[in-house]
Amino acid sequence: MHHPIRYIMDAIVDFLIEWGYIGLFISALLAGSILPFSSEVVLTVLVQMGSDPVICLISASIGNTLGGLLCYWMGYLGNMEWIERWLKIDKEKMTKVEGFVRRWGAWMGLFGVLPWVGEVIIVLLGLMRCNVYITTVTMFIGKFLRYLLLIYAIEGVNSLI
Repeated sequence: MHHPIRYIMDAIVDFLIEWGYIGLFISALLAGSILPFSSEVVLTVLVQMGSDPVICLISASIGNTLGGLLCYWMGYLGNMEWIERWLKIDKEKMTKVEGFVRRWGAWMGLFGVLPWVGEVIIVLLGLMRCNVYITTVTMFIGKFLRYLLLIYAIEGVNSLI
């Protein structure tokens, strides 16, 4: 028996896939923000269905970067209660990553795509008031490269089939 949340998530993913590139943009925005969501599923299905990989790459990268900027903004506001409540990031997690972020500053935006620590990095960049322009560009590059690698993996699998 499936859990009701699973049905809801499946319905949301199906809806976003039906919306094509806009749905991918929305899924990437959600995934980059405070919601636990996988834009990779939507991207994979769209590419498998024959959508233009370049448009998918651009749509996902921009959406995910804007989602990341929401995390940056929450960090910039500096309200630890919100950060802990909405982003589920506690002080201990932030302390573990803080040294790297202090050392490399806005360039750490490249690593905003990493699982488990990416969101922490982006929030810390906001908390530390790192240059928003450099942060945005580096975040975009990191997210772009991740989606590019995923598309190459999908295309590689497709060529084997």
